[in-house]
Amino acid sequence: MDRTAQLIARPAEYAVAYDPTAPPGPPHFGAPAPGTPHLAALHRRAANVLAGNWTGTSTVPSPGLYPHQWSWDSAFIAIGLRHVSPRRAQTELETLLDAQWGDGRIPHIVFNPSVPLDAYFPSPDFWRSSTAGRAAGAPRTVQTSGIVQPPVHALAAWLVHCADPGLSRARGFLTRVYPRLAAWHRYLLHRRDLGGGGLVSVVHPWEQGMDNAPSWDAPLSRVAPAPARSFRRADLDHGAPEDRPTDLDYGRYVRLATEYRDGGYRDGGVRDAGHRDGRAQDAGHRDHRVQDGGYRDGGYQDSRAQDGGYRDGRAQDGGHRDGGYQDSRVQDGGYRDGRVQDGWDEDGRKRDGGHEDGPGTGGHGAGGAEFAVEDPAFNALLIASEHALARIAFELGATGTARHARAERLTAALVERLWDPAEGMFFCRDLRGGDPDPGRRPLTGALVPERGVSGLVPLLLPGLPREVAAALVRTLRGPHFGLGTTTRLAPSYDLLGEAFDPHRYWRGPAWFNTSWLLERGLRLHGDQAGADALRRAVLDIADTSDFAEYVDPYTGEACGATGFSWTAALTLDLLHDDTTSGTGVMAGPGIPAGTEITALKGGDRG
Repeated sequence: MDRTAQLIARPAEYAVAYDPTAPPGPPHFGAPAPGTPHLAALHRRAANVLAGNWTGTSTVPSPGLYPHQWSWDSAFIAIGLRHVSPRRAQTELETLLDAQWGDGRIPHIVFNPSVPLDAYFPSPDFWRSSTAGRAAGAPRTVQTSGIVQPPVHALAAWLVHCADPGLSRARGFLTRVYPRLAAWHRYLLHRRDLGGGGLVSVVHPWEQGMDNAPSWDAPLSRVAPAPARSFRRADLDHGAPEDRPTDLDYGRYVRLATEYRDGGYRDGGVRDAGHRDGRAQDAGHRDHRVQDGGYRDGGYQDSRAQDGGYRDGRAQDGGHRDGGYQDSRVQDGGYRDGRVQDGWDEDGRKRDGGHEDGPGTGGHGAGGAEFAVEDPAFNALLIASEHALARIAFELGATGTARHARAERLTAALVERLWDPAEGMFFCRDLRGGDPDPGRRPLTGALVPERGVSGLVPLLLPGLPREVAAALVRTLRGPHFGLGTTTRLAPSYDLLGEAFDPHRYWRGPAWFNTSWLLERGLRLHGDQAGADALRRAVLDIADTSDFAEYVDPYTGEACGATGFSWTAALTLDLLHDDTTSGTGVMAGPGIPAGTEITALKGGDRG
C-alpha cells in the first residue's frame, strides 16, 4: 500500500481536531521547576504585555517595530489572550476578519490609520489595496496589504470559543466567523494550488511568515531586486542591521510585492488540476453549496434538516433544547435554516463584491509567476485549521466529517510532495525551480535542500504516519537542530548549515511560536517528557528575555523587539495548559466535541 493509501485508510479516530488546551479555569501553575521564575508573576507580566500592546480593537506585535495588526500574530495572540479576556480574544479575530477581501483572502497587515505612513514600510500607500485590489474585493473602508500569512485563524477561533463557550454562543462568535474562515480556506485551496498537487503555494516569502529563511534563497535568486533608492527601510530604525534581512533580500521582497500589486493581486492558478471555475471536482466537496436546501458544509448533506429545523433530536424552532442557551441559529448575521445572513453563503462565498471563482490567468504580475513555493509549515497550519473548522461545524450543528476528510487528504499530499524520508523531515518545493514543464500537472519543480524549522512543524498534525512523526522527533533532537542537547528552543535553521546565523531573523534564531507548535506536536505524538522540557524552556526563556521576539538558540539572548505580543500570549497559553494527564480534548466523526480521550501516539514582516 502506498503512502497516500495508508493515510486515507487510517481509522476514523485519527481524524481529530488538534486541541491542546485545558478546561476553562485558573491556570495550572503547580510548583515552579528548578531555575524557573515564579509562574504566577510570569503570568502577570505576560498579561501586562498584551494589555500594553492592545489598541482597543486589536493587539500590535510591538508598538515601535510593528505598529499595525498582523494576521498570524493576531491568531497566536488570541490563543493566549483567551485566558485573560475571552471577549478581547474574540474581538482580536473579528477585527482581522473585518478586513477580509471579497475573494476570501485575509491580508497579512491591517493598517491603523492613526499611525504615520513613515512609521512602517511597506506602508498603505505602497500596497494601495483599495485601488489595486478592487477586482479582488479589497475593502474600501480599511487599508491592508495584499498578501497573506499562515492560516492559524480557525484553530485560534476554536480555542477562543473553548475558553468561554457560553460567551461565545451568546455573542454568536462562531456563527459569524465560520463563513469567513471557510472563505479563507477556500481561497487558499482553490486559488493557491499553483502546482496542481493539492497543496497551497506562497507567492512571497512574507506570506510564509519566516521571511528571510535560507529556504527562500534559491527561489529569490531569480528575482531582480528593486533599486535601493526606491524605498526606505523603517525596520532599521528599531533593529540592528546585523539582525535583519539584507538590503539585497529586501529589494527582492519589494520587487515581488510591487509586481503582485501592479497585477491587481491576481493569482496565477492552475487550470487543469481538478479545478473548473475555481471549484474542486475530485476532492469530495463539489462546490459544497446547499443543494435542495440542505446545509452541506464542505461536501456532505443532511447535517442540517432541509426544512429549516434540525433532525437528530435538536429543536426545530428555538435552537438547542438542552445546550444551556437558546437559538443557536443567531439571527443578527448568523445562520437561519442553515444559511448565513451576513453576505456569505454556506461555503464561505461572498455573495457580492469579489472575484468569480475562476482560477487566475497567470502571466506577468500574477501571484506565483516568478516565485511559487509549497511550504510545509504553511500547509500544516492549514490542515490543523481545517480540523478546527470541522470542530466549529460540529458546534454549529453539522458533522464536520468532510472537513476532517479533507484535512487527511491534505496530509497525504503534504507527505507525498514534501517529505524526504532519507533526511527525516519536510522540505519546501520550489515550483519554478529545476526545469519544470509548465504543461505538466502537477508541477514537479524541485525540493529546496535547506533544513528549516518549517520542515518540522507538521509534527503537530494528528494524521501523520507514525514513522514520519518518529523521524521528525529524531531530526529535531539530532545535530541539525539539537533540541535538548545543544539548544533549549528549536533554531529556525540548521545549526550545521552554511547560512546559519544565530542572530539574523529566520536564519538561525529560535522563535517562540515555532517552539509552541513543536511542543504541541511532541505532546500529541506521545513524547510527554520532551514536550515538558520544551514547555519549561519556553517559559524560562520568555521570562529571562523579557518576552523577546526571538532569541539566540544557544544562549537565549534576546534579539529583535522585547515585550513581543505572541511571545507573551503563548507563554500564557503554556501556563494555563494542563499537560500532566496525557489527555486532550478531541473530536472526530461520531465523537462529541469536548470528549476526553487519551492522546494518540504515533522583523521584517512585509
